[in-house]
Amino acid sequence: MEELIEYVAKSLVDDPTQVKVRRRDTGGTIILELRVAQGDAGRIIGKNGRVANAIRALLSVAEEMNKGKRVVLKII
Repeated sequence: MEELIEYVAKSLVDDPTQVKVRRRDTGGTIILELRVAQGDAGRIIGKNGRVANAIRALLSVAEEMNKGKRVVLKII
């Protein structure tokens, strides 16, 4: 899951060396924190949040594979 988010993010940003994904498990929820360079945050979020929503849609598929655990993406 983290590798997928990292791959997508690195494909979108100008500075792929700044892309970091951190996973935290909190009970029934998996939180993925995506960090990018300050200038690249807009590319990850996209116009009206469309890119971020598309990434979250990919995570909803991963949610099925993780025994029903909720997966949350935080863009920092």
